[in-house]
Amino acid sequence: MHVHGGFLVKIAQEAAHQADMHAGDVLLWVTDLGWIMGPWELVGGLAAGGTVVLVEGVPDHPAPDRLWSIIERHGVTILGVSPTLTRALIKYGDEPVRSHDLSNLRILASTGEPWDPESWRWLFQTVGGGRLPIINITGGTEVGACLLSAFPTTPLKPCSLVGPSLGMAVDVYAADGRPLGPGQGVGELVCTKPWPAMTRGIWGDPERYVATYWSRWPDVWVHGDWASIDADGDWFLHGRSDDTIKVAGKRLGPAEVESVLNAHEAVSESAAVGVPHAVKGEVILGFVVTRPGCQGDAALASELCAQVAEGLGHSFRPEAIRFVAELPKTRSGKILRRVIQRVSIGQEPGDLSTLENPAAVEAIRHAR
Repeated sequence: MHVHGGFLVKIAQEAAHQADMHAGDVLLWVTDLGWIMGPWELVGGLAAGGTVVLVEGVPDHPAPDRLWSIIERHGVTILGVSPTLTRALIKYGDEPVRSHDLSNLRILASTGEPWDPESWRWLFQTVGGGRLPIINITGGTEVGACLLSAFPTTPLKPCSLVGPSLGMAVDVYAADGRPLGPGQGVGELVCTKPWPAMTRGIWGDPERYVATYWSRWPDVWVHGDWASIDADGDWFLHGRSDDTIKVAGKRLGPAEVESVLNAHEAVSESAAVGVPHAVKGEVILGFVVTRPGCQGDAALASELCAQVAEGLGHSFRPEAIRFVAELPKTRSGKILRRVIQRVSIGQEPGDLSTLENPAAVEAIRHAR
């Protein structure tokens, strides 16, 4: 449940100050309207006096250049995407992008999950021509706001979210509730003070609201994301804390594995999940979509396992790599890792109401 005043004011402020939305701008955020970025673009874009482009269907059908064609035809100036969508478009190469005039674009924005460096650089160089800032933000539908955000006026590192967004008291906590400063490691992303768009509860289930967000530390909102602050003070996301993989007592986020997998020239996108193991507690399974013309075979699987072991340490070498044609995603392009994890060990997938591509679940079920 949200309250009208705080939600509207905070979203309007974010569109203006984080995406630099003005009257005359044309905003297209590739998202489902049931997710926070749907209301964000409608409320924020229109409050700023701009135009919002709404598109039915998917960005790469009936042709791989559909998104870039829409941007050119409608003069889009601000484009919002997710890292997963970016990776899905990379597989078509640079030509679909370069065949369209994207010179009206002045701001790129992203949210939804952690970036990997290769995909971030593709968006920055190929789509943005090396001249447009990528305003990376994170928050949530239940937050009704951004917790962390880059700004057009701040220097940007690849994959960084820069720091707390305006009006947000955000911190990173260790397991014992101790704040983690710059260079002190990965911890839980938390909010320590009220904010204008603060959610007031879960409809009909106040106990769940308290248990989910407020039960770990007194008067502290626990968002469920891993985050860290580097030595320069830049903030980074590392995935959902409930997606954490724990191998022989060592913890890592799926995004860390996926960044290594996605760096391979044969990989279009990937998902890493932890599955039960009698000795290690959990082991890593990697699900990989290959680029066109690349063969997903035993040789490539072995190469990818070795690459992860080299990049993250031998203890994190995947138990197996399985090749699939597509990964289960929401309509906003987020990979449903918990569905992948459950199906891969023979369990029912759970709620699939946000699933865009049901056939991908069956592909996971039969992948070997």
